[in-house]
Amino acid sequence: MGKGVKVAVVGGVLAVMVGGAGYGAFNLVSAMTDISSNEPAKVRTGPPDADEVKETAAKFFAAWERGEAITAASHTNNDVAAGQLLTAYGEDAHITNVKITPGTASGVSVPFTVKATVSYGGKSKPLTYKSALTVVRGETTGRALVDWKPSVVHPELQDGDTLVTGESASPPIEAVGRDGSVLTKEKYPSLGPVLDTLRAKYGDKAGGTPGVELVIRHTAREAADTPLLTLAEGEPGKLRTTLSARVQEAAERAVRRYDESSVVAVKPSTGEVLAVANNRADGFNAAFQGQVAPGSTMKIITAAMLIDNGVTSMNGPAPCPDTATWQSQTFHNLTNMPPDENATLASSFLRSCNTAFIKLVDEEPLTDASLTAEAQERFGLGRDDWKTGIASFDGRVPASGGPDRAANAIGQGQVQMNPLNMASVTATAITGTFRQPYLVSPDLDGRQLATAKGLPAGTAAQLKQMMRLTATQGTAQQAMAGLGGDIGAKTGSAEVDRQATSNSWFTGFRNDVAAAAMTEEGGHGGDAAGPIVADVLRAGG
Repeated sequence: MGKGVKVAVVGGVLAVMVGGAGYGAFNLVSAMTDISSNEPAKVRTGPPDADEVKETAAKFFAAWERGEAITAASHTNNDVAAGQLLTAYGEDAHITNVKITPGTASGVSVPFTVKATVSYGGKSKPLTYKSALTVVRGETTGRALVDWKPSVVHPELQDGDTLVTGESASPPIEAVGRDGSVLTKEKYPSLGPVLDTLRAKYGDKAGGTPGVELVIRHTAREAADTPLLTLAEGEPGKLRTTLSARVQEAAERAVRRYDESSVVAVKPSTGEVLAVANNRADGFNAAFQGQVAPGSTMKIITAAMLIDNGVTSMNGPAPCPDTATWQSQTFHNLTNMPPDENATLASSFLRSCNTAFIKLVDEEPLTDASLTAEAQERFGLGRDDWKTGIASFDGRVPASGGPDRAANAIGQGQVQMNPLNMASVTATAITGTFRQPYLVSPDLDGRQLATAKGLPAGTAAQLKQMMRLTATQGTAQQAMAGLGGDIGAKTGSAEVDRQATSNSWFTGFRNDVAAAAMTEEGGHGGDAAGPIVADVLRAGG
């Protein structure tokens, strides 16, 4: 029989038991029939009591301390996954002399402290951290078992992660900003994942030498190793980025004001990224990699399409009725927006009138593919060819028929963007030239930046003026109040299924800085994303 299969003959009954004693494991005792009573043996149910919690945790800790990974795993409800990670803990991470001190249990939860030693290549360092486990009742066995999660072994581990100690995959880097300031995750916390990615990609090109580290290796997701402990320092190489320390600091402060927020700032005249910041519980770089509907910030691209195709112009007609129906679907404006049948495109843009844009996308010569063509050919979006220096998403504006053609025009439907994309849209709109954003100069690795033909001068001039009006007279006026210089903006709110509150979007410019932000469930564009962008523009102007 295969590994992990046990055969027992009890009272003439052949029983097969596969795997461990966790969920889904076959419990020999519970499966047997009591020969004398001919009744099934009872399996315990309900939450484990205090004695069971204490005993289970103690057995798990004792086996873990002894380095007996399989035994420790047998006290969990997923012995296969637990066995693999606990084995790696000793064999791949080279962690020994493990001492676990349990804290005071709270119900079925047991906090604990781990003290151990990490050794590799003649180098050793102490390792100390805190974690916690939960004891549950095995569904089939009735046993008290540790509810298995990778975070039991280390609080930063997620599904698919493992621990490895060895020579670093990449030499350390000293990332510096455009002014030579050193950028560290201690000073700029949300840059942590970005700096790890830059190190993984450019460490060998920056001239450094690798050290020895204990790292989390993210085998199930595309992410650079996360260092946990350095046993021997490598020699860092210097990597120059386009980031501005001043703008980055402002971006870090700004996103901390609102949970689940992200912001990007770029320099329109060059495409250089000046700041990228996130304040998210999951640590995801949504500023560069997010893929969500951008709401009415998309009207910048839609307005460009209308102008470029001769449908209307900034001072041309764009009536704003209460509702607009497109192929049986009815679209509305924000509450309390008065209709205006004599509105111009500039007026409907600065008020963010949905119905004006819905009605105009039905005009000749527009087709289902017109918005896609505008986004790709003029703004460089949606072609999966941006090479920013780290992982990024280029936006998505698919050709759509039916109600989605209308929904796409107002940043709903199938359109997907992130703050990087929308900061680039603003930069293209006000300069007329698409300059692909980048974080590291392409001269370092010879990569080719994406290109697009950009906007006619007349279209760019009209877009810039409409954004100026929005910032000074329209929906962005409150958020942009007090900013001097040449300013412009566009607000957006994007409805998302199963969310009670819409996502807040905002993009704007001040002189030669363009920025965009998104706050999940932040409400209207000016409520959360607007203040974030304004703070960043204030620092960058």
